[in-house]
Amino acid sequence: MAFWKFVLAMVLSFLPGLLGLFFSPIQSGQNVWYGSLNNSALTPDGWVFSVVWTILYFLIGLALFFVMQHKQTKNNHDKAGAYTAFGINIVLNFLWSFVFFGAQLPEAALIVLTALIITAIFMARAFYRIRKAAFWLVVPYLAWLMFAFYLNAMIICLN
Repeated sequence: MAFWKFVLAMVLSFLPGLLGLFFSPIQSGQNVWYGSLNNSALTPDGWVFSVVWTILYFLIGLALFFVMQHKQTKNNHDKAGAYTAFGINIVLNFLWSFVFFGAQLPEAALIVLTALIITAIFMARAFYRIRKAAFWLVVPYLAWLMFAFYLNAMIICLN
């Protein structure tokens, strides 16, 4: 049973990244629209995003698995809140890719990213109430979202 919970947690956590690939218009291995934008000097090379997001999706999935595995000692309210926050966060994570890359609307994407950061904070807090290790697995994700906010904001300012 634990194996299938782990698989489910991983599939759910990687889902926005996989679906987001459909909204990254790529020609000759490059995102033409994104490549034409002025970026912050702190913008990493493209391959860094793939590596970082793979690690982050794994950490989020592991955090979800820890929450799923935890034996509830109170009522199921804590887990329901954690699952709700996770679900909203995953939807917003996907929505950012759609709005930024698919619709090419960096300003709207920044609004989505703001909501994403807020729900990630709620998710981290909900995970903390259930299992502290799950919270700590979400912290790198929160840090990256803050960096992504900076990068998204700089694209708006520089273009």
